[in-house]
Amino acid sequence: MLKTTPVTPNIAHWKERVELAAAFRWTARLNMHEAVANHFSLSVNDDGTQFLMNPNQVHFSRIRASDLLLIDAGDPETLDRPGAPDPTAWGLHGGVHRACPHHRCLMHVHSIHATVLASLADSHLPPIDQNCATFFNRYVIDDHYGGLAFEEEGERCAAQLGDPSKKVMIMGNHGILVMGDTVADCFNRMYYFERAAETYIRALQTGQPLRVLSDEVAEKTAREMEEYPEQGERHLAELMAILDAEGSDYAA
Repeated sequence: MLKTTPVTPNIAHWKERVELAAAFRWTARLNMHEAVANHFSLSVNDDGTQFLMNPNQVHFSRIRASDLLLIDAGDPETLDRPGAPDPTAWGLHGGVHRACPHHRCLMHVHSIHATVLASLADSHLPPIDQNCATFFNRYVIDDHYGGLAFEEEGERCAAQLGDPSKKVMIMGNHGILVMGDTVADCFNRMYYFERAAETYIRALQTGQPLRVLSDEVAEKTAREMEEYPEQGERHLAELMAILDAEGSDYAA
C-alpha cells in the first residue's frame, strides 16, 4: 500500500494530489517529459468530470501537491477563468474525462522511445519481451493526428477510448496517452510502456530478425502482469520514499 500522507487542512483530495505530484517529479527525473508541454490528470468524482491537473506550463520537476488545479470538465468557461489550464491539456484531458469515466487517471507524454514508435508507419508494439507482451491487445493506435490537441482533437481521441481494456493510446506523430485506475496504476503503466518501446526500437536498430512471442504466450503474460499484486502501488510508494528521504517539497 502507498504510504499514509498527512492531510493538509482546506485542500481537497490531498492524498491524490501528493501521489500525482510525485508522479510529475519522477517523470521529470526520467526525462520522459517535454519541457512544460505535457499533462497528467486524475478524476476525483464518480462520473469523472472533476479532475486534478498540472498548472499551465509549470515544469514537472517543480510541481507540488498544492499547485494542482481542480477542474470541472463540464464548465465551458474554464479557459476564461484566472489560472486556467493549458488549452491543449483542457482539450485532451477534458474530452477524455467527459466521455470515458472508466479512465480515472490520464498521463500524456512525448517520451523519446514511445514517440519514435508513434512516428513509425507501423506503430504496433510486437511482443518481443515481457514488457512488450504486457501491452499485447491493450493499446489503440491513433493514426489521424490533426494538430494540437484542442477541444475538437481531444474529442476525436476520446471517441477511440471506449474499451476499458485499452489502457494506452499510441498517438501517431505525437506521443502517448496512458490510462489507469489510480495514479500508481497509470504511472507504472507509462513507465513500462516507455521501457517496452525502448526495447523494441533498440532491437530494430540491430537489423537482426525479431524473436516474437506467440499470441497465446503474449496474452498469458499480459494477464499475469495485470493480476500481479500491488506492482504499481509498491513502485510509486518507493519513489515517494526516495523523494521524502531527499527532502523534496513535492508534498507541500
